[in-house]
Amino acid sequence: MWVLVFFDLPTETRTERKAASRFRKNLLDDGFGMFQFSIYSRFCPSRENAEVHIKRTKNALPKKGKVAVMQITDKQFGMIELFHGQKEAEVEAPVQQLELF
Repeated sequence: MWVLVFFDLPTETRTERKAASRFRKNLLDDGFGMFQFSIYSRFCPSRENAEVHIKRTKNALPKKGKVAVMQITDKQFGMIELFHGQKEAEVEAPVQQLELF
């Protein structure tokens, strides 16, 4: 299962820039990686684990801006076609993640 977080946050004022940076830092601290500038992704081994990370994302939402969270299966994620210009780019293989209890 993959969790994708899409966001469009205001950055007009210093306060808004700080809030946007804090939100991105929270995503990185929670194991998300930058897929594109405002899209972060994270592999989760189960739907229950995905729900934990979605809840953390919801708790870190900034006051302003738009945020969307989407869950897709590993098979669906593997069917993504990426392009750099007109050249097809290779999709990075998911990182094996070890969970400790």
